[in-house]
Amino acid sequence: MSSTGEFNFPKQTPLYFAANRNRYYRQEWIKDIEKLTGRRIIVYVSNFHHSNSSISRDDVLPFSELIHDLEDDSEVDFLLHTPGGDPNAAEQLVNTLLPKIKHLRVVVPLTAKSAGTMISLFADEIVMGDSSELGPIDPQVPIRNMQGIMTYRPAKAFLKGLEAIQAEVIKNNGNLNPTYFPILQSVDAAFIQFCRQAEDHARNIAERWLLRSMCIGDAQKARDIADQLLDIEKYPNHGSVINWSEAESLGLKVRYYQINDTVWEAYWRLMSIYLTDMQTQGLAKVFEGSKNSVSV
Repeated sequence: MSSTGEFNFPKQTPLYFAANRNRYYRQEWIKDIEKLTGRRIIVYVSNFHHSNSSISRDDVLPFSELIHDLEDDSEVDFLLHTPGGDPNAAEQLVNTLLPKIKHLRVVVPLTAKSAGTMISLFADEIVMGDSSELGPIDPQVPIRNMQGIMTYRPAKAFLKGLEAIQAEVIKNNGNLNPTYFPILQSVDAAFIQFCRQAEDHARNIAERWLLRSMCIGDAQKARDIADQLLDIEKYPNHGSVINWSEAESLGLKVRYYQINDTVWEAYWRLMSIYLTDMQTQGLAKVFEGSKNSVSV
């Protein structure tokens, strides 16, 4: 109710507003944060407990809705929460955003793994706190194990495994250990080349995006960062945690916020709302801005 005693009713009809009240509440938070930072905000958050949480080509259309009303040369905060997914789809999201931005910060309240980390490399700056984590970008490829079950393994680990088998064969005068037969029967030259190309592709994307943003004019630094993020010796698990201080040590530009900073708390509260809404409504993803919203 206003100070004059009159109700300030929403513009939407009562039933429509009631059905979408969570979205309107989140968008009010976004508008308040935009006033606080002076930057536009776009949001892409995934429900990690949903089977369709990964980045995919299906994200391009709803993501395009987010940038529909962005002015040219916008300064944008991109709130990102994702387990990763298809690096080619991630590249398409970046290509969609690129023509609109002057300066980009990727905000990671919690998690941006794998292809999500690759998107972060496109940013001029990554906003992180103590709860934030990035991850390695080593490509995962489908491999059938000895029981015939399809699993995903790092492409580089597979290639290293083949090198180890080759070394063992040479050491044993050309004799192959029979335990390797089931594994090698499902491997052909095309798959080996696919693994090499997958690794090269991830490196090329990472280097190209870093040269656009955090490593302008420094190709060696961009390659060093990409190589570290692809190094399965440094990060033997694809889910390895790269926190804000380690991200800085890799050479990335990180803006660190303490937990009691006003800007960080505003983003953290918004993230908490998204996680709660996605869980209670069974959503896979939410794409949202102050004026646009798509949930899947």
